[in-house]
Amino acid sequence: MNKPTKNTLKVCFIGAGPGDLELLTLKALKIIRKADVIIYAGSLVNKDILRFAKKAAVGYDSSKMTLEEVLGIIEKEKSNKKIIARLHTGDPSLYGAIQEQMDWCERQGIDYSVIPGVSSFQAAAASLKQELTLPGVSQTVILTRIPGRTEVPSKEDLRKLAKARATMAIFLSIDKIESVIKKLTESYGLDTPVAVIEKVSFPEERKIIGTLRDISKKVREAGIMRHAIIIVGDVLNKNYQKSKLYDKDFEHMFRKKEKVRGEGSHCRRN
Repeated sequence: MNKPTKNTLKVCFIGAGPGDLELLTLKALKIIRKADVIIYAGSLVNKDILRFAKKAAVGYDSSKMTLEEVLGIIEKEKSNKKIIARLHTGDPSLYGAIQEQMDWCERQGIDYSVIPGVSSFQAAAASLKQELTLPGVSQTVILTRIPGRTEVPSKEDLRKLAKARATMAIFLSIDKIESVIKKLTESYGLDTPVAVIEKVSFPEERKIIGTLRDISKKVREAGIMRHAIIIVGDVLNKNYQKSKLYDKDFEHMFRKKEKVRGEGSHCRRN
């Protein structure tokens, strides 16, 4: 009896980052350069990434494909000793729709791996020069979205999440900015600062800064309808307590508390 052919294909699900080529990880770049087949979401991923591919690599734009068509490309190469780079924008674990692809590879016995990438919310914080977790203000970041074609569980409705008043990064929702503001205002208040960053890390990036009171109007006047992330929270006010991590009076396993002048000294009596 002939033994079943062992799959020698390797699929790498890669976080291509928010857009700036220099935000690709070294590991992602290494795989892209070695890949025989590259499947990328052309509507989101910076196509200049393909410049790193070898000349013999075959590229497929998945922006107009169905899941079955994407998997069909992988299926076609199933018995070949090749590397397929499956590029997703940002980090693939966030709204990347990779679980169904990975589960399919699992069922097919195809070797695969995941390479994380820089998410747009991280790139947005860098562009704003803003820490998202400031002492005394917020130690929690909520990553979420408003319902669209993809439903959001009722327990995760934006109005419910807003009650925590944590820092919030809202994806895939800029075209429904009025609904976002309406759901947030009750808990955050109209004077809470908001930043909207369009095409973060791309050369054409735009930032709109405002509050829940006026951000919707500013976004509409700027004509921003897609490819933007919304950052909300009091951390944007930059009114915070200093971190204890570097406080001279804070002791931890790597650093002892500084001694107060005179502490431990002995007074000499005449």
